[in-house]
Amino acid sequence: MSRRYMGPWMWADAMQLLEQAERLQRQFFHTSGRTGPPQWEPPVDIYERSDGLLIEIALPGVAADDVRLEFDDGELVLRAQRRLLQCQGGAQIRRLEIPYGLFERRLKLPPGAWTLVRQEHANGCLRLLLTRR
Repeated sequence: MSRRYMGPWMWADAMQLLEQAERLQRQFFHTSGRTGPPQWEPPVDIYERSDGLLIEIALPGVAADDVRLEFDDGELVLRAQRRLLQCQGGAQIRRLEIPYGLFERRLKLPPGAWTLVRQEHANGCLRLLLTRR
């Protein structure tokens, strides 16, 4: 049985692919630590401005009407579901990198009472503006 030579370029490529996979996993498949649903957490950016908090949540393929928001003991809780695309004609899946299924994201808010004053869905993101009451 002969041994194949795996040159340094193959090892470097393999390591680069592993790093990329770990990055994607951390970014898009960060689970909430629960053993059942929800299955993933969307990535979030939070900006504190003079007029309140601007929160941007990446929700590709999630309809705005399917998103549920609530305030719970100093946290903003976001729940929804991203459904797997149903292709006509029995398409074969070649790659799935965008997570799907039930999700929940709990965001700890700075101290104070907050109110949602604006909610918009644009470019695959949900943007929220919260102000203090």
